[in-house]
Amino acid sequence: MVRMENSNKDHPLPSPAAMSAPEAGSVSDLPAAVELTSPGILSSHLEQLTERARTYVDAASSANTRRAYSSDWKHFSAWCRRQGLALLPPSPQVVGLYITACASGTVERGAKPNSVSTIERRLSSLSWNYTQRGLSLDRKDRHIATVLVGIRNTHAAPPRQKEAILPEDIIAMLETLDRGTLRGLRDRAMLLLGFAGGLRRSEIVGLDLGRDQTEDGKGWIEILDKGMLVTLRGKTGWREVEVGRGSADTTCPIAAIETWIKFARLAKGPLFRRVTGQGKSVGADRLNDQEVARLVKRTAMAAGVRGDLSEAERLQKFAGHSLRAGLASSAEVDERYVQKQLGHASAEMTRRYQRRRDRFRINLTKAAGL
Repeated sequence: MVRMENSNKDHPLPSPAAMSAPEAGSVSDLPAAVELTSPGILSSHLEQLTERARTYVDAASSANTRRAYSSDWKHFSAWCRRQGLALLPPSPQVVGLYITACASGTVERGAKPNSVSTIERRLSSLSWNYTQRGLSLDRKDRHIATVLVGIRNTHAAPPRQKEAILPEDIIAMLETLDRGTLRGLRDRAMLLLGFAGGLRRSEIVGLDLGRDQTEDGKGWIEILDKGMLVTLRGKTGWREVEVGRGSADTTCPIAAIETWIKFARLAKGPLFRRVTGQGKSVGADRLNDQEVARLVKRTAMAAGVRGDLSEAERLQKFAGHSLRAGLASSAEVDERYVQKQLGHASAEMTRRYQRRRDRFRINLTKAAGL
């Protein structure tokens, strides 16, 4: 453990009298380049530009990421208040003590120790929040970096991966949905597209029927004779995903989407929307990505997938990522095609998604002659 000295030369601990930081999500979250003068003296044109700048700031990260950043900042703020420490200026010593408290479960009474991944996310959140305030948190400072290495060495554990939904599972899950209802048609289309496209839940609900139809869209679809082209906007730019037609209409993602579009009478805007009016009409609002996770859990439970496990274990096993993992684990093709479909930069990342239940399918012991 690094000794947390309190000297003027080496990052002194801020006193409680130091000014407190504004809450995440306030005007101060804007980068310095767009923090203008008081709104009262701005011209109408500059006010419009300021609002547009805020929109672009929001578009720089997903809603889920912003919620996590805001929650982590509040968590850190509350801990600082209880300890009599200030948020500003950023102090590596304070942050080092904070992540130590997170790892040991002493952030607050009755708290459980945070996992290494949660602590790393909290650090990223603090860095982001300080940056939005025109400040910089030095994560390479020894009071943070060395403590974090020690936390990793002490508490690191293999990641808990979500169970892959295999082809026989997805077929059983589809049978639990009512084809005679709008909600059933929509859910069939989401499951099949998520599986065949290897899409993230945010990518599924972020699709529009065409290009440039909504400001919050993450991509659009184009239905062709042999399949469907999905254009997606990711962190590193745009990418295209080809989704071919299935061997039968009952399991074809394109047929499912065409049926949903037809009966939902969709012409423009979000592809997947809320079904309202006791299931008899389709609203204009885009689905939340959490709905994909709930759909996977609900249908997997109803279909009896992994019935050898308890109900509580099964609920923990399945999520939206189960669809991506299912495609990666099931597609018997060259690995580079799966990597391209999932949008991974490396084959190693793709291999993390390839999970099969029939372990030891390849027995290197016997292959070596033993």
